Amino acid sequence: MCRRSLLMLVLLTSPIAAQQQTPDPAKLTLDRIFASDDFRTERTASVKWLDGGGYTTLQPSKAHKSASDIVRVDAAGKSEVLVPAEKLIPANAKEPIAIHSYEFSKDHDVVLIFTNSARVWRQNNRGDYWTFRRSTGKLAKLGGNAKPSTLLFAKLSPDGTQVGYVRENNLYVEPSESGSMKRLTKDGNNQIVNGTFDWVYEEEFFCRDGWRWSPDGKHIAYWQLDTSDVKTFTLVDNTTENYPILKTFAYPKTGERNSACRVGVIAITGGTTQWIDVPGDTRTDFYIPRMEWANNSHELVIQRINRLQNAVDVLLADAATGKVRTVLTDRDGAWVDIHDDAMEWVEKGNAFTWISERDGWRHLYLASRDGSSVKRVTQGKFDVMRVVHIDEKAGQVYFYASPDNPTQHYLYRTLLDGSGLPERLTPADEPGWHDYNISPDSKVAVHTYSSFGNPPRVELVTLPDHKVIRTLATNDKLRTTLSKLTPTPTEFIRVDIGNGVKLDGWFMKPANFDPTKKYPIVFHVYGEPAAQEVTDRWGGSKYLWHMMLAQQGYAVACVDNRGTPCPRGRDWRRLAYRKVGTLASEDQSAAARELLKQRPYLDASRVGVWGWSGGGSLTLNLMFRYPDLYRTGMSIAPVPDMRLYDTIYQERYMGLPQDNAEDYKHGSPLTHAAGLKGNLLLVHGTGDDNCHYQGVERLADKLIELNKPFTLMAYSNRSHSINEGKNTTRHLHGLLTRYLNENLQPGPKP
Repeated sequence: MCRRSLLMLVLLTSPIAAQQQTPDPAKLTLDRIFASDDFRTERTASVKWLDGGGYTTLQPSKAHKSASDIVRVDAAGKSEVLVPAEKLIPANAKEPIAIHSYEFSKDHDVVLIFTNSARVWRQNNRGDYWTFRRSTGKLAKLGGNAKPSTLLFAKLSPDGTQVGYVRENNLYVEPSESGSMKRLTKDGNNQIVNGTFDWVYEEEFFCRDGWRWSPDGKHIAYWQLDTSDVKTFTLVDNTTENYPILKTFAYPKTGERNSACRVGVIAITGGTTQWIDVPGDTRTDFYIPRMEWANNSHELVIQRINRLQNAVDVLLADAATGKVRTVLTDRDGAWVDIHDDAMEWVEKGNAFTWISERDGWRHLYLASRDGSSVKRVTQGKFDVMRVVHIDEKAGQVYFYASPDNPTQHYLYRTLLDGSGLPERLTPADEPGWHDYNISPDSKVAVHTYSSFGNPPRVELVTLPDHKVIRTLATNDKLRTTLSKLTPTPTEFIRVDIGNGVKLDGWFMKPANFDPTKKYPIVFHVYGEPAAQEVTDRWGGSKYLWHMMLAQQGYAVACVDNRGTPCPRGRDWRRLAYRKVGTLASEDQSAAARELLKQRPYLDASRVGVWGWSGGGSLTLNLMFRYPDLYRTGMSIAPVPDMRLYDTIYQERYMGLPQDNAEDYKHGSPLTHAAGLKGNLLLVHGTGDDNCHYQGVERLADKLIELNKPFTLMAYSNRSHSINEGKNTTRHLHGLLTRYLNENLQPGPKP
């Protein structure tokens, strides 16, 4: 060993070296944020409600490390193990199966357990299913000779005697204690999809589980999609094997044909499917994004939306004959949204709830089953952000709203008959973001509360008085860690961009702020109709990374432009129609200029911007359209040309490209690439099935043609989230941080 090596060994093992390696508790680093447990939030197991305010949940097993018991907790907090982990050990195995999710039969004798999950696009929902009968102690695996992790969406029948599931694009039923399984559909293949969905329905309509038990358990209603007329897209995996692996799937880009989609009903004993006669061609003119049994076992309720997505029809269908009738139609001059909380049957099945923006605000309505009337339930100039719970027995509906501050989220309730005023149940002294999981009897709820910079607190509370029964997660350890950090003062702001328009935002000052100095500013943007960014809630690692930048000497800001889905009324949101890319660019640049004007300590020569997905596209638009304002931009997973994105999302907000080619062109960053003057970093995963790497390659070609310098980082075989593989997230944020530091130069200047 040479002298230098001995010296290094002494230095590394000395108290001084050990002290240097200990992270400064006041300072954020990339490793602390993305490669340590310093800022991990407490995990709370999901709650499944029982009658009387009790619930079941998962708790760590005392007998088997890394395994879980299924436990019942009563209203008083007393717990009882219903299914111990040691009962879930298969034959010839030493350890219990891991419980990823579970479902009980109504009598709580049979439990259906999902395990061994594998990714299907964005969802970890394909895996293995087992049943366990508490009365006999029998553990059984479903699916017969199915390959591991190939079953989808298994569900117990209403009486608990059968389990239905999807296997390799076909529907099956099987006795809940396993046995002779029955294949109900036989035409499933790579193009015919039964009981689940194609890529675009899953991504843009949030369709996952594609089948439903009838209330009497005798029939199954299901979607079938035929992708054979849809053009395909191919992803190339160059890293797994010595030769490329090609992954091809149906992906309808704007203006192209969609999958043929239909709904059918089949008996669990087998036989032919009765197809529902939904008018129109789903390949070119319509979609069927929602379907349920209509509060009985002989009718279905189906939502059909037209290709332009500006009219939705609610249809009642006879399950035996397939005939349909329209009972409600909702229209909008721009687009209508499909709401997961839209429909619940009330008044003994004679009416259903509906969400509509027909009066300029998102409100709850009651629609009659016969189509004769639609009555508004919630009243006022505010948006119902989501319906949480309906207690028909008490005549009350619970929903989220925030009439005075669109960055926040509170629980309200009002009378289901539409009389009276909404009552806020969330305490007035807890500003921020509140979510609730309410028990069936409306007396108890799991309440999750956080605010900007403050991690979640999870409690069991009584309703309506909101008294805490017990705390499920405090995150006190994380709060203590956060309290030791060098502060970066943050404020919520409203930026006046003229003509009476004020945009909500948040603003984070640099650490050790000196108002006589000049600081660089970094804007985080999204800007599209799919997401609101400015919210008063815990932001996790993204918040911490922004805080790290502020500790290094940056101001950091985020603003929601018009057209984002903020609870500020229908007109605010629909202003984006046919203006995606354009309106956001105008609003964001106006807000940036106003902040620079109002705050002389911001350095106009050091303005940066970054965003992901739609925010990546907006970053490009800002860099290309306003090159004298934005000097450095980091665009992650963008869509540089809107014609390359999918039908459902892009056409909803832009219309058909055949009718609206000019707006597509004007809103796409690719059109304005000649304007680039500053520093541009493009980042994309080559395995992105959502916003394809193809778009960045097309943009790169254009920038090369224009002789514009830029930097491109391709993450091989990573998806849209760019998080697969060891150290990927840490590496990405290291790249972003270095790029800012090299081009904006953090810290104050005279």
